Amino acid sequence: MLPIGRRRRAEAEAYLRDGLPDDLLLLDLVSESSQRDTANTWIQAMGVWEDDVLVGVGVLRPSVLLDSRIRGAAVEALCGSIEGPRGGLLKSSEVQVEALWSRLEAFGHRALLDRMESGLLVRDSDRKRFALPSGGRSRLAEDRDLDRLVEMARASLREEGRPDPGELDPRGFRQWVRSRLPRARVLEFDGEVAFVGYADVARAEGWLVQGVYTMPHWRGQGVATAGMSALVDEAVEAGADHVQLTVIDGNEPALRLYARLGFRSYGRIRTILFS
Repeated sequence: MLPIGRRRRAEAEAYLRDGLPDDLLLLDLVSESSQRDTANTWIQAMGVWEDDVLVGVGVLRPSVLLDSRIRGAAVEALCGSIEGPRGGLLKSSEVQVEALWSRLEAFGHRALLDRMESGLLVRDSDRKRFALPSGGRSRLAEDRDLDRLVEMARASLREEGRPDPGELDPRGFRQWVRSRLPRARVLEFDGEVAFVGYADVARAEGWLVQGVYTMPHWRGQGVATAGMSALVDEAVEAGADHVQLTVIDGNEPALRLYARLGFRSYGRIRTILFS
């Protein structure tokens, strides 16, 4: 197992492109593995080689992600780097998470959150377009939106049953949301932000949208449909192969929303927040 530095990055990128769409986020992180992410956290990307052939890629910090084809000894090799006392977030395809989590549990780690998600994607040929509601305006987020976006991020975490870091470290959480402003797309009405979605990956290979949230009093009015439609339009116009996201099991309204927009399933993802 070796760090994926500048000399090996092209090989890792080619390997991960063969695993698309599942490995889009991992591809994006590995492409920037010598840098810090927007929250100024060091990205630790590792590769496993057998007989000089790359057989597995993982990011171990700030979160743990494994490529969709990694198996057996390659998982074991990566596991040794994260089985110590620290906690974290593990998110990958269902099979890979199961293999790694059984090892982490054996070393005393415990799940604070363990959930399944459906991976969905839409391409230009399948997308259904929706106009903005009367009075709505879709735009990039700006500094003046920060208070509302912090509020929406905290509310989203609570609705998902996840811990609210805004309670323990309000200043740090605000800085983290600020770091994501360039990725945020919002839909506003008369100056009020009603919807947000974050284009956390924006590459020709695909866009990954996360952090989608609609304020409760704006739900049921077509706001989320219009906001996501505008975001997909932007991605297609930028030349993206597809737009992808995940939906937590049991969130039927979200599944219906994305079905209306033309999204289809591409895989199953498991997320574990562990200590």
